[in-house]
Amino acid sequence: MIVRLAAEQDVHGFIDLAGQVEHWFGPMAGEPGFHAALRKHIRRATALVAVTRDDELLGGLLFGATPPVYHVRWLVVCEQARGQGIGRVLVTEAIRRFMTDPGIVEVVTFGADHPGAAASGARVFYERLGFTAAEVAPAGLEGGSRQVYRKTVT
Repeated sequence: MIVRLAAEQDVHGFIDLAGQVEHWFGPMAGEPGFHAALRKHIRRATALVAVTRDDELLGGLLFGATPPVYHVRWLVVCEQARGQGIGRVLVTEAIRRFMTDPGIVEVVTFGADHPGAAASGARVFYERLGFTAAEVAPAGLEGGSRQVYRKTVT
């Protein structure tokens, strides 16, 4: 696996990844706002991809790199590659590349009662990376509960 900055040629792969998780997050793949945010992160060089040696997209991450509070804006690993450490590598690499100063990294993920919380393993994933559950966040577009997770990086 190779982790690199995302480029314009990765947009279609990101859209495919978004389609794989719409049942948890609501519509994204066909949404102009998602496309615009994705391209903005690519232009700003704050989007990462994990790819095979053949450049097959395994996962992608969008990162908000504005100190002192940084944000994992979006992280998805393709369905067939989940559980192989790809998400961990993407988050670790984003923190290494984009955190210019010590600070806090935040991510909004499923609330404890959201059906995707257990099925996706997102809450456990972030906890294993050292994030802790914080305040409740506004509900997602699909109406499901959300929660902020936070990690201090020195």
